[in-house]
Amino acid sequence: MSDLNPVNPVAMTVFIAFFALVTVIGFFAARWKRGDLTQLHEWGLGGRQFGTVISWFLVGGDFYTAYTVIAVPALVYSVGAYGFFALPYTIIVYPFVFAVMPKLWKVAHAKHHITAADYVHGEYGGKWFPAAIALTGIVATMPYIALQLVGMQVVIKGLGVSGELPLIVAFVILALYTYASGLRAPAMIAFVKDIMIYIVVIAAVWLIPVKLGGYGHVFALADAHFQAKGGATGILLKPNQYTAFASLALGSALAAFMYPHTMTAVLSSASAKTVRKNAIFLPAYTVLLGLIALLGYMAIAAGVNVKSASDVVPTLFGTLFPSWFVGFAAAAIAISALVPAAIMSIGAANLFTRNLWRPLVSPNISPAAEAANAKIVSLVVKFGALLFIVFLPTQYAIDLQLLGGVWILQIFPAIVFTLYTRRLNTPGLFLGWLVGIVLGTGLAISQGLKPVYGLHFGHESCPLYIGLIALVANIVVSFAVSAVSPRRAAVTA
Repeated sequence: MSDLNPVNPVAMTVFIAFFALVTVIGFFAARWKRGDLTQLHEWGLGGRQFGTVISWFLVGGDFYTAYTVIAVPALVYSVGAYGFFALPYTIIVYPFVFAVMPKLWKVAHAKHHITAADYVHGEYGGKWFPAAIALTGIVATMPYIALQLVGMQVVIKGLGVSGELPLIVAFVILALYTYASGLRAPAMIAFVKDIMIYIVVIAAVWLIPVKLGGYGHVFALADAHFQAKGGATGILLKPNQYTAFASLALGSALAAFMYPHTMTAVLSSASAKTVRKNAIFLPAYTVLLGLIALLGYMAIAAGVNVKSASDVVPTLFGTLFPSWFVGFAAAAIAISALVPAAIMSIGAANLFTRNLWRPLVSPNISPAAEAANAKIVSLVVKFGALLFIVFLPTQYAIDLQLLGGVWILQIFPAIVFTLYTRRLNTPGLFLGWLVGIVLGTGLAISQGLKPVYGLHFGHESCPLYIGLIALVANIVVSFAVSAVSPRRAAVTA
């Protein structure tokens, strides 16, 4: 099989048509729910006015990305049941969102916080610890944006187009309408993106098994494939995978809404009640994710053979569907890259402007200059991620993204525990954060940037997610140091 298929004019035409549609929507978004886009809360949080329906699409579009559609089936295709850890993770996360995020929203709304680091500054004062929180968010987000490009790259290649030019053109367009419209652009585009993805996935899980002889036949062929392959693969988990599976699910759930993009989506909601309603209805996306994961087994049953597992979904669609649907599916996945990439760049720009540039460089910056600065930074972040993909090996970007979860988990105590206790103080949280970052990064490097580390208890080995190990160390240090140092005093604005 050739790495590159010939260009299909029908598929390419459909792809370009839908891409043009979301481009128009992106630029039109500046006129929707009008606000003064020279103010950061309007540009970067959409004026905090998104109701339940808009927030549902925005958070869903933000949380379930192009790389989810590409990577989850690819992992299931490669290793089987272990790749389904994303399912319990997205089940665990919503009770957490329901319990914690409305409380955070209320504080942020009352005190006009735009970022998580704003919240930390409001609770503890100072500028260096909030700067550390902001830097953690930015660094953890950069490879995440790069991976949206990986997803887009895969579908463009599936359409038979080689080279980086189409990717560059797509991201120039994204950069321009994000600059012009701020968070309103991905919020509007998320409507189109989510509807398209639902159509693609429902059509795929309905029609592909019919073509392959039914789900029973699909699972039988996948089981036979993994038994022949051997090793740590199979349609059932191996006993030595239980702790790794569970800890990856738990750690990923705790990390999910610490990222700048998910935090931005939550803080843009109109009320705490909106956040709670979304926590109730967002599990509909978990059903979608489970169906997407099954595409990995369907690819095995269809005899798909690819050099890179990331090519599984485009190759499966190209094999079994007509050209027009291939173009539609490619557009849906590509748009699924644009929405989160836009929100991620906005979230990172908000952090840089509010919690690095303003306190450390320009304390007297005006609100209009602050918003203008954030717009420029959002461009820099996007093109930094683009350069990351163009000049560095893709595999390196994927491995580095695994560290993103390890790093972002280390801000969990400062954000979540602070909502419920005043026992923690800046020295404790700062040292806990530092220990977590150093330990997590060191363990990940020792494992070749793999996300799991085996803890040994006598003769038994217990593989656990590195982010969770580092978080436990962070929590212990945070509480121990805080216990022997003065309690924090209330911070006055």
